[in-house]
Amino acid sequence: MGAIRTFHAWAGTALSILAVLFGLTGSLLVFEDDWIRATVPAARAEIDLDAARLGAALNRLEAAEPRLTSVVLPGGAVGVHRLYLADDDFGYADADGKVVDSWRGAARAETWIFDLHHELLAGHTGKLVAGGAGLALALMILTGLIVWIPAWRATGWRVWPRSGARRELIGSHRNLGLIFAIPLVVFSLTGGAIVFHGTTQALLGAVPAPTAPVVGTGDVDWARALTEAQARFPEATPRMAVRPAAPGRPATIRLKQPGEWHPNGRTTVTIDPATSRAVATSDANALPTGVRAYNAFYPLHASSVGGWLYSAVTALSGVAMAALGVVGAWAFLGKPRRRSPRSKPTR
Repeated sequence: MGAIRTFHAWAGTALSILAVLFGLTGSLLVFEDDWIRATVPAARAEIDLDAARLGAALNRLEAAEPRLTSVVLPGGAVGVHRLYLADDDFGYADADGKVVDSWRGAARAETWIFDLHHELLAGHTGKLVAGGAGLALALMILTGLIVWIPAWRATGWRVWPRSGARRELIGSHRNLGLIFAIPLVVFSLTGGAIVFHGTTQALLGAVPAPTAPVVGTGDVDWARALTEAQARFPEATPRMAVRPAAPGRPATIRLKQPGEWHPNGRTTVTIDPATSRAVATSDANALPTGVRAYNAFYPLHASSVGGWLYSAVTALSGVAMAALGVVGAWAFLGKPRRRSPRSKPTR
């Protein structure tokens, strides 16, 4: 038990800065849609998912933005199209496809916070560090629970220390960790699983996606493509339009069916750009168990399932993670150190 306690203290202190960073940015991301609505007037418009209007908007965007790669369609509380372009550019467009804001990289607050949370503003290397830290933080929570077992009688509901005394700090750290243990383990593990998606999918037995069908080249008529997609899944809501990655590659429409957790859906309709007709479909509700399990990780991590209650738990858990990092490091670094005995001076 002593070795576990020592490991928990030293490793937790080393990870404390990342715990604060991930916790606070995760809490802020819960309110991303509210921020977009507050800062982009077009985002407050009523959402209209008519295939003709959506298609016309997508055709206009494709003509105006040659570097456009994909579009997240209006939905939820956000009434604008979210644009993803080559070279790490982004934008918002209104319901008719008129661009109302555009920026590069992390120039807007929501993308800066997302990049900081997801990859520490350091690209692929930062993403790997973030994924590894997520798994390590889950281990810290589990070892903390092991350390707590012998002292379970001291558990209480006080989460704010009454003073800076080490005893108070440890009590606050213990109580916070116990109260938020389950959600923090979920958020930490799902974050790591998303980063190391290849390994995660292999562990879950998720089969690789089928080979893309052979298609022609041309400009997609998005109104026709959306109508095709809606006909294949009448109860689904269109969520994303993905342009062909290269000539001879298909376009994709993603939809969200009832029962799906992912905010952008995992049901797909593959479109032939030459004809704007569907050539393949994938029903997310009929995928193998391993694939459906993996598809649940992102909505669990991003608080896009469970309504306002789960969002509240997510936001509070992020603050708790940050507090655990601060209070735990404070208690450990402020611990009195034993001084080595000094030899008596000779006379």
